[in-house]
Amino acid sequence: MSITEVPSVPESQDLRGLARGLRQLFEIAARTLTDESGPSALALRVTEHLGCELTAVVPVTERFPSWEHVNIQRGVDAYLAAHRSDAWFGVSGLGHRPREDMLSLINMPSPFGGLRPGAASYGIAAVGPDRSAEVVMFGLVTSTAPDGTPVVIGIRNESQFGSPFCNLEVLAADQRTATATRDEIGHLMRAHDVFRAQVLSFTVSEHHGNELVSFLPRPAVTAKDVVLPAGTLEHIEQHIIGVADWSQELLSAGQHLKRGLLLHGPPGTGKTHTVRYLTGRLADCTVILLTGLSIRFIDQAAALARRLQPSVVVLEDVDLVALDRDYSPGGQPLLFSLLEAMDGIGTDADVTFVLTTNRADLLEVALADRPGRIDLAVEIPRPDAQCRERLLRVYARDLVLDADLGEVVTGTEGVTASFIKEMIRRTVLVSLRAGERPPVLRDSHFTEVLAEMNGERHALTRSLLGSGTGTGPEEYAERGPAARPAPVRHRRRY
Repeated sequence: MSITEVPSVPESQDLRGLARGLRQLFEIAARTLTDESGPSALALRVTEHLGCELTAVVPVTERFPSWEHVNIQRGVDAYLAAHRSDAWFGVSGLGHRPREDMLSLINMPSPFGGLRPGAASYGIAAVGPDRSAEVVMFGLVTSTAPDGTPVVIGIRNESQFGSPFCNLEVLAADQRTATATRDEIGHLMRAHDVFRAQVLSFTVSEHHGNELVSFLPRPAVTAKDVVLPAGTLEHIEQHIIGVADWSQELLSAGQHLKRGLLLHGPPGTGKTHTVRYLTGRLADCTVILLTGLSIRFIDQAAALARRLQPSVVVLEDVDLVALDRDYSPGGQPLLFSLLEAMDGIGTDADVTFVLTTNRADLLEVALADRPGRIDLAVEIPRPDAQCRERLLRVYARDLVLDADLGEVVTGTEGVTASFIKEMIRRTVLVSLRAGERPPVLRDSHFTEVLAEMNGERHALTRSLLGSGTGTGPEEYAERGPAARPAPVRHRRRY
């Protein structure tokens, strides 16, 4: 070949053949060295405990979403406390092998992998809104099955490699032994479930896009903090809590326990505040909150609610995903998931669905009208004069008050609870700017704040606080369906 000639690029078929040949060469070399050196120290530790050859070891694996890791750890810890076990150990020289199961790692040739027993790796997982516990990220432990047969139990969290799962693996000399051990750990996971009687929310990990469960503190809202028309809160409590109090008797009488509550009304009137009260009131109940994009996890939330009953699933601003499909061409995928979850939970389950909306008039017919999905709808209206005075006293209870509340009540006709709360905050600021320490809520301060908040420049602020005027969504909701053109309706039920 002359110096001016350019070497030809090998054909892709030739390259694939070369790659296959190299792979076979390495496999032959690995088998040869393995035959010469024997099993690795890691394999010996496992097989000596199990009392069988490595080829006879049977793995039984169960994969869980990564947010169940803490429950896997709790189940394994409870199992090990009841059965003989040694210390956790890991694999030295493991490197980055995210798709290898425990048995594959143990079976790797020692001259190439250099795998031997080492220290287990640990991490931290939340067990409450302000508490955490240590969990095994990757490790194995020798123990015994329920019948005393030797087993090896392993935990591996794959989320550190990008996969949102955590694996529980059991190695034994036969499948029945491994399965019995796995099942007993699963039973203990449910018995020691860290999510039970907690307030939970589903969020999205910014790293992997997987669903995660977060713990929230249980709100400390008393009945005195909830200002609703007379008898409204009692009616809600009777529907939610009253059914739970008679659950066994209702089941014995052939009646269902699952129930649905819809809280509807203009923005800012206290729907979320009422939910916060119910969350605090149901101290022994698991509460799962879904709002915004997290509503996509309704299937997981419903399954968790059934598992942890008595429980409540709260879906805030449900109109964002459950608008009547006559106004949403193509339908709403999340709507179908919501309807299926509410239907599939089972009538015998002590589970309550609490939905909030600003637009009850536009809710999907299949959701709002069908019995068994929503069986109580309660309006949370703008507060009347009596409720506005109660709200003023609630929000100003720790402040010095030197004003005629009757005048303030008259000047706040048509506003919402959110408006009154913000008005009190601004009135405190006016007092502080006037040099009053501690602040004093005076007539002149209220007059100044109300003049500002009712001014033309604050029309959008009033609307955002639920107290706007005009032709926004809340005004349509108040005026009813007749305020908008009637669509051609194709009634569908699911």
